[in-house]
Amino acid sequence: MSKYLTREQILTVDDMIKEEVPVPEWGGTVLVKRLSGEERDRYEDSLYKQEGKKYKLTVNNIKARLAAYSIIDENGNRIFTEVDIAELGKKSAKALNRVADVCRKLSGFTDEDMNELTKNSEATTTEDSPSA
Repeated sequence: MSKYLTREQILTVDDMIKEEVPVPEWGGTVLVKRLSGEERDRYEDSLYKQEGKKYKLTVNNIKARLAAYSIIDENGNRIFTEVDIAELGKKSAKALNRVADVCRKLSGFTDEDMNELTKNSEATTTEDSPSA
């Protein structure tokens, strides 16, 4: 028996944990999931806006965007789409922070990761921020 995982073992393990998050500002609880590698890449890509030949980090609705990527229903399906991000961004900052913090924790975001995202990029806030 090998001490190393096989392809089948890796691909069949359910490593997508989720956590219930009370959001009293919204009158209930939401289910927040760990982002997959693909979802995290899509989220990170959505934070950049192309301006000429350069890409700039946009922080517009950054927490609402993460909430939209991570809040799911009981069947594991996202309840928000990219179209909902602007409207979700109008909700309580405290509630969005709570959801985003849980998603970052579950997904393994570190301060170093966030610093890497902003490295070599000027932050900008615009209304026409890209959506994934």
